[in-house]
Amino acid sequence: MTDLGKTQDAGTGFSRLESLSISGFRGIDQLTIPQLGRVALIAGRNGVGKTTVLDAVRLYAAHGELDAVRSLLMSRDELTTYEDEDGDLVDGPAFNRLFHRNRKDQATIVIGPLGGGPVLQIAETVGTEGKALNVIFDDRQKSYTEKEFASRLPLIGRWLGQDEDGSTASSRCELLGPGLLRNAHMGRLWDRVALTDHEALALDAIRLIFGSQVDRAAVIGQAPGIGRRVVVKLSNHPHPVPLKSLGDGATRMFGVALALANCRDGILLIDEAENGIHYSLQSKFWNMVLRAAEAHNIQVLATTHSKDCIDGFADAASNNSDIDANLVRIGRRDGELRAVDYSIEDLEAVAEQNFEVR
Repeated sequence: MTDLGKTQDAGTGFSRLESLSISGFRGIDQLTIPQLGRVALIAGRNGVGKTTVLDAVRLYAAHGELDAVRSLLMSRDELTTYEDEDGDLVDGPAFNRLFHRNRKDQATIVIGPLGGGPVLQIAETVGTEGKALNVIFDDRQKSYTEKEFASRLPLIGRWLGQDEDGSTASSRCELLGPGLLRNAHMGRLWDRVALTDHEALALDAIRLIFGSQVDRAAVIGQAPGIGRRVVVKLSNHPHPVPLKSLGDGATRMFGVALALANCRDGILLIDEAENGIHYSLQSKFWNMVLRAAEAHNIQVLATTHSKDCIDGFADAASNNSDIDANLVRIGRRDGELRAVDYSIEDLEAVAEQNFEVR
């Protein structure tokens, strides 16, 4: 696994991002986050760019692979019309939407840590086959043409100078959006941890809500129109019940725990982390995230605009002072996008004195 920054955990080869610089990417002209802990919560008003930060880290962790670029744009419905190899017009992701809206011709996206470490650069170029994306990560380079973007087939970009086995050694990264995980996604995550020690993490997440009455969980069946689904066995109920019948909070907790169990030696991105979780459970939720991140060598970057979420995070961070955690507030001042860092000591003051940091 390729290094992501300067802090490397012994024996794993995984290095987390200690800091982050983003320029020319989507709604971010320039942003520098000087400090990122093992767990970092990014706060700020709606539309300020919190989700864009997660998108940038997602592309960085994927080393700019074509599938990651396409997936990001398709998830935002950012499409345009291309002419395919047969001359037919087809819809495909609009790669010009990756660049900052005020970009000039030949603008470049740059994403990476401060003070050394691999950097991802993405530029739009024009050649004999039309427009293309030129991608450089560290000392490797590749290019994607418009025809590749227009293709309906899943494509994987190949590095010039790739590893001997043909892989690019991109870093493990999971993204949880603001909504609940789909059954198919939960099924894939469950399959990777079922009947292992990591299965317990997902069960413990549901127990934060329902306590010791949670016995077991499983992914079963192919119900018509639903497909595979998660069911939970409760000690006070004779039959397994669907996870989703237990409410959004249980489903959200279970999904986050499954993602944590699948992100060992990697990165977990959580957009709008507070969604579905009652304010009274925020501290327990973040305690779970902090302890799992430390135990499994995971870097977690999450966003929020909820004061309850920030208060819960501050409380959990102050109770787990051995774990590197920080809050980053993003906002605009004099037209510039800036990041303000809050350390564990600052978070303790937030928890005790009820400061407003959103």
